[in-house]
Amino acid sequence: MLRSVQRLRGRLLAAAAIALVAGCSVHNIPVNEPVTVQNAGLVPEQEQPAVSYADEFLITLAFSGGGTRAAAYSFGVLRGLDRIQLPTAQGPVSLLERVDFLSGVSGGSITAAYFGLKKRAMLNDFRERFLLKNVEADALSTSVSVGNLVRGLSGGVNDATHLPRWLSQNLFDGATFAAFRAQQRPRVWINASDIYNRTPFVFGRTAFSAMCSDLNSYPIADAVAASAAVPIAFAPIVIESYAGKCGAQLPDWAARARTNPNAPPLLKAYANALASYQNGNVRYVKLLDGGLVDNFGLSGITISRLSANAPYEPLTPHQAVKLRRALFLVVDAGRGVSGDWVRTLEGPRGADLVSAAADTAIDASVRASYTAFEQTMEEWRQQLVRWRCGLSAAQRKQYGAPERWNCRDVRFFIGRLGFDQLGGEREEYLTRVKTSLQLPPDQVDELIAAGDETVTNNDVLRRFLNSAR
Repeated sequence: MLRSVQRLRGRLLAAAAIALVAGCSVHNIPVNEPVTVQNAGLVPEQEQPAVSYADEFLITLAFSGGGTRAAAYSFGVLRGLDRIQLPTAQGPVSLLERVDFLSGVSGGSITAAYFGLKKRAMLNDFRERFLLKNVEADALSTSVSVGNLVRGLSGGVNDATHLPRWLSQNLFDGATFAAFRAQQRPRVWINASDIYNRTPFVFGRTAFSAMCSDLNSYPIADAVAASAAVPIAFAPIVIESYAGKCGAQLPDWAARARTNPNAPPLLKAYANALASYQNGNVRYVKLLDGGLVDNFGLSGITISRLSANAPYEPLTPHQAVKLRRALFLVVDAGRGVSGDWVRTLEGPRGADLVSAAADTAIDASVRASYTAFEQTMEEWRQQLVRWRCGLSAAQRKQYGAPERWNCRDVRFFIGRLGFDQLGGEREEYLTRVKTSLQLPPDQVDELIAAGDETVTNNDVLRRFLNSAR
């Protein structure tokens, strides 16, 4: 949510008549390609090629939205995690090198995607390559002009010639999702919002297979731009469905969820969205800021678990047998309350009213999604224990269970990192940093330091490390 474009967004409504008279339309041309192999079928997310590692730890991170503020704060968290040593059978290693799953939304998706590409090496140049850049001046149009007012009401001020192109040229170097699939870890989810189906859109094989589209050739920059596309300030990123051109069928879990009245609402909605891509009812998927439906970036992780066909998924059986400790950290760069209209009888009005309504919806949804995520993970832990304890001696040997293996020794640690954990004037200062794509260097460095510090002082992480040792 770009703070600096809120004034522009507030004034756009006044230009509705201009847009109607102009009759122009701003839209993005799809860049996704159809699959090249006939009858490729729909491959569920959890059936991606299994990675070769398997150890007793599972580390999952989720980066929230919030422009460069979120990107800088999550970068500080990664720096903090790099200084922590995790004991393994091969000796102590950086916690950062053991991140298995990483999910990002909006500004947080920029950090998540770049880390997914470069791993620990991103610590060396992300600050200079992105955080200190004035992306708004270099890549975006934010001026309050008649032309932008018309463009905003005709689809969006900025199209794919702006942010996606800049990200591809200046940060991701033209990389596609094939680069993610070539890596063992982490598995990266980038989350946007399907504004027609009103559901999360997770960039992964499940959705692309439903559309008979090739994920490997899709630019990472376009996915990140979709995740960060604030309504009106950006035209939706568009993905075309090539339904019927590859013989794709819905996975079993999606077919079951669509007809099961007791299916989790998130899973049912996602399954219905997949069906609309697969049957051709939705030819062009229109994507905007992932924070509209999930500003914590938990959709990819949650859907991956809710759609699982086995108690151990999205892990392999070998990984599930060796697992002892799992850590899930949500990195929350959300901003606090703003404005002084509660001190007067009048207000909010104009841009303040739009901003207050959006913030209310987003904050309420993230609290609900976090609570649902905690419940989903605890249910998964219980299912894992039952599955592990039900294995025969032959299966235990097959999956590599060590001697004197305790099938019940699985503990999950779920926590949140946020500005409120710093307290006082520092918390107030950080929550008031604008959610733009350009911040002064001192604010960038303060956000990085805050991320590092919240890692150091986080109680959930401390308990995880004590248990791991």
